[in-house]
Amino acid sequence: MAKKTIEVEVDEHGAFAGAELRQQGVLSYDQPLLATATARSAITYIDGDAGILRYRGYPIEQLAEQKHFLEVAYLLKHGELASDADRVTWRESVYNADVDVERIRALVESFPQGSHPMAILIAGYAALGASHPETKDVKNAEMRNRFFPLALAETLILGAHAIARHAGVTPREPEGDTFAMRFVHACGDAVDTSRGDDALQVFGRALDVLFVLHADHELNAGTNAMRAIGSAETDMYSSLSGAAAALYGPLHGGANEAVLRMLDAIGSSEHVPEYIERVKKHEVLLYGFGHRVYKNYDPRAKVIKSVVDEVLAVAEPNPLLEVAQELERVALEDEYFVSRKLYPNVDFYSGIAYRAIGFDPAAFTVLFGVARTVGWLCHYDELMSGDFKITRPAQIYIGPDERNLP
Repeated sequence: MAKKTIEVEVDEHGAFAGAELRQQGVLSYDQPLLATATARSAITYIDGDAGILRYRGYPIEQLAEQKHFLEVAYLLKHGELASDADRVTWRESVYNADVDVERIRALVESFPQGSHPMAILIAGYAALGASHPETKDVKNAEMRNRFFPLALAETLILGAHAIARHAGVTPREPEGDTFAMRFVHACGDAVDTSRGDDALQVFGRALDVLFVLHADHELNAGTNAMRAIGSAETDMYSSLSGAAAALYGPLHGGANEAVLRMLDAIGSSEHVPEYIERVKKHEVLLYGFGHRVYKNYDPRAKVIKSVVDEVLAVAEPNPLLEVAQELERVALEDEYFVSRKLYPNVDFYSGIAYRAIGFDPAAFTVLFGVARTVGWLCHYDELMSGDFKITRPAQIYIGPDERNLP
C-alpha cells in the first residue's frame, strides 16, 4: 500500500477530530485509548510527567489535608467548594437519605457467606437500578441531582454490608461525623475494633483521606466504562454496575488487593532481597510500584504515606506489614527501581493501610469503589449535561475475505 500523508487541524488542546481521519479513508489504531480522547471534561486534571493531580483545579495534596470526603464530593459534583450552609445541607442530604436498608440487606444476604464483596457491589448497583425506575429519565438534571446524595448513601450501606458478608460478621448502623467514620462503623467487626475507640478514630481519619484520594482519576477504565455505558442512555445505577465491574480487575482497582497477595507470597522481611532479585529477572511482578499515568512519583502516594504511618502506630502488629515496609525501603534504595522511576504508588500504600485497619484484601477494591462512585456519578452527569452520541469505536478487520459455503 502506498504511503499517504494527511493534514488535520489541531485545536488549542492539541486534539483533532478523529472523524476527519475516517473521512479520508484511514483509522488510528489505539486499543488502550492512550492517545484517543473520548471526553472533554472539567472535573479532574492529571499531568503524569509532573506528578500533578487536581480536582476542579485544586491540588489533591491540599484537598486531602484540609477537606473531608463529602466536601470533596460536593466540589467534584458542583465545581466549587461548598459554603458553610451548603456543607451542612449537603451532608444531611447524604446522612438522612431515604435508603431502603432492608432491601439492601436482603440482597446482600442472598449471596453465600464469604462471597467476594466486589461481586456483591456489582450486583447491588444493578438491583438498586431496578428499585429506582425513574432514573431511566437520564436527561433529567433535577432527577440526577436528587439521586446523587441518595446513591452515595446507598453505596455506604451496600459496600459496608458486602464487606461484612464476606467477613462473616454482622454490619452495624452507620455512626460518626464523617462519611468515612460512618462507613467504618457500618462494617462491624470486619474492621479491627479490638484496639479501642481511639484507634477507630485514627482508622476513620485514614479512610477519609483514602476516599478523597480515590474519588476521581480522569478517564481510567472504570470511568471510561461509566461514560461508554451511559452513552447508550443507560440509567446511572446500571452504569455504576458496569463501572464497578471494570474496577474489579487486578490491573485496575484490584491492584491494591494484588499488593497484599504479593506480600503474602514473600512471607517474611528476610525474603525481600530474594524477591527483588526475581523481579529484576522478570520472574515475578512487583505490584504497587510505578504507575501507568504518573511517570515520576504518584502525588497520592506522598499524601498517604503519612496516613499509613499513623495507622501502623495504633494497629495490631502484622508480619505482612513488616514485609511491606522492608520492600519499600529496599526498592527505594535500589538503583534498578530508582532509575526506572518505579516508586510506590497509591495502591501499595492503600493496601497496607486497609490491611492495618483490619480489612481483608478482598474488601480493598470495594473501598476503592465506594470512593470512586463520586467520580463515576460526576462523569455521568457531565455526559448527560452535554451533547453526545453512543460510544461505538471502529475496528480493523483481520479475518478472512468473503468465502462461500460448500
